[in-house]
Amino acid sequence: MPRGPQPGVECRGQVLRRGGAFGNQTANFNPRRAQAFTLLEIMMVVAIIGLMMTMTVPAILQTMHQEPLRKAVNDVMNICSHARAQAILKSAPMSVVFHPRAGEVALGGMATTNSTAGFILTDAPAGEAKTSGSSTSPLNSAQFDASVGIDMLDINLLEYKDADEARVRFFPNGTSDEMTLVLHDGDQYRKITLEVTTGLASVEVMR
Repeated sequence: MPRGPQPGVECRGQVLRRGGAFGNQTANFNPRRAQAFTLLEIMMVVAIIGLMMTMTVPAILQTMHQEPLRKAVNDVMNICSHARAQAILKSAPMSVVFHPRAGEVALGGMATTNSTAGFILTDAPAGEAKTSGSSTSPLNSAQFDASVGIDMLDINLLEYKDADEARVRFFPNGTSDEMTLVLHDGDQYRKITLEVTTGLASVEVMR
C-alpha cells in the first residue's frame, strides 16, 4: 500500500513540520541559498575597495611628501628654543649656526663632523658660551633632507642663504637677532620667523 510523506520527513526539497499554533507547516528548502557570494556581490566589494583607495592614497602620498619639510621646520624650531633657554639659564649669549649650502643647523659653537662621532667644538665669538660635545642631543643639531632647500635666510636684514655659515644669536635677557628663514620642498613653503623682543620662533605656511 503506497504511503504518502510522513510528518517530519524530508521529501523532494520540502520538510513537513508538526505542531505549532496553526497545525502542520511546510518550510521550503532552497539549495541556492547555501552557495557562496555571487559575481555581482564580489564586483561591488571590489568597487568599494577601489573607491576607498582612490580617496585615501593621495592623502597618504601628500603626507609622506611633506614629512621631510615638517621635520626640518620642527628641528629648527627646537634648536632655536633650546638656544634661547640655554642663553637664559647660563646668562651668556648662545647662537644657532646655519650652514645653508650643506643644509645643516647646529646649536652655537658646534659643528658636525664627517664621521659618526658627533660634533666638534669650533671657535665661538667672544663672550659666547660653548656647549661641550658630551651634552649633544637631538636638539643640538640637524641635517635637512636632500629634498629640502633654503629659499631665504635673512639675519638682521642681511641675506645669508648662499653663505657658508651664518649665526643667529640669543641673549640672556630673552631677546635674539632678527631672522627670517624660508624652507621649501617641492611646491610647499614654510617661513620661520624669530621675534626680536622675545626670541621666540613662529611658523607660517606660505603655500
